[in-house]
Amino acid sequence: MLIIPAIDLKDGQCVRLKQGIMEDATVFSEDPGKMAEHWLDQGARRLHLVDLNGAFAGKPKNEVIVCEIARAIDDRIPIQLGGGIRDLDTIERYLDNGITYVIIGTAAIKIPGFLHDACNAFPGHIMVGLDARDGKVAVDGWSKVTGHDVVDLAKKFESYGVEAIIYTDIGRDGMLSGINAEATVALARELSIPVIASGGITDINDINTLCEIEAEGIMGAITGRAIYEGSLNFKEAQILADKLSAAS
Repeated sequence: MLIIPAIDLKDGQCVRLKQGIMEDATVFSEDPGKMAEHWLDQGARRLHLVDLNGAFAGKPKNEVIVCEIARAIDDRIPIQLGGGIRDLDTIERYLDNGITYVIIGTAAIKIPGFLHDACNAFPGHIMVGLDARDGKVAVDGWSKVTGHDVVDLAKKFESYGVEAIIYTDIGRDGMLSGINAEATVALARELSIPVIASGGITDINDINTLCEIEAEGIMGAITGRAIYEGSLNFKEAQILADKLSAAS
């Protein structure tokens, strides 16, 4: 089980939002590159980057910072990136600059054929982010909830050849209210590709909960506010996850 630190970028800074609301941002670092190095030093085996401005604008807005982080990490661990990725040229540019996995969210739903084309053009490098409220997928930086069912879309995208599904419960993201294990397991059971959980991780109890359901197809969990505010010690969380995974 990978515990994956999140570095959410807004105006070049490392921030965390509550329920995806841009106006409700807490700045945790003005140097995202140093933050990336910090999590690497703490034992992170993957990083999760989000261009928040890009997610709302529909095009990259923090690309310079993203590339600086990738250069600092220098292929020592994989980096997955989402936010404002809506065309193949952007994907190619990010992969060329050291990003390992590109996460497609809104564009997978709103641009017909794009995700399929991306999976064909860059096999092994494409993930899908499905952000949901009450089982329905949200788009455009979570500002609009669609009528699409999470499980139905995930199955469709799995058939395209995506590497993994990142599932976020919007209602819990940034709220420190606990992971939605039930919904995460329900999704994972319907798929043969891995699911990465996101949204709501609060403390070490959530790590225990996730490790208990790891065998259902959950390969990792993204954590942000909890590790920045100190309710979860990242290093201890990854050590525990490794211990529990080895024992199962």
